[in-house]
Amino acid sequence: MLLLCVGAACAIIGAIGILRFPDVYNRLHAQTVAIVGGAVLILLAVALLEGTNFAFSVKSIIIAIFIFITGPVGSHAIARAAHKSGVKLWKGSVADKLSEEKPWNGNS
Repeated sequence: MLLLCVGAACAIIGAIGILRFPDVYNRLHAQTVAIVGGAVLILLAVALLEGTNFAFSVKSIIIAIFIFITGPVGSHAIARAAHKSGVKLWKGSVADKLSEEKPWNGNS
């Protein structure tokens, strides 16, 4: 039950962050908190609560692992694409590390 409560809290905090944060990059951070923190913890809680149903628990854990790996990767890809397409940072942002990155020329 503790995992369910913490997962629900992460989902609610992430949803509030999506509504309140000023730019796409901060909103992506909130979305990642909601997905990885919320969904993964809830799926793990479901797996623990359904301990007698082994197949259901294994499926929940596999889905949680998949979300845990792909959620941040997807958010990173969206943020890089937004930066490369020229989406501006919020005026209160402190640093833009992607602007310091050297362009890739195909040679390693």
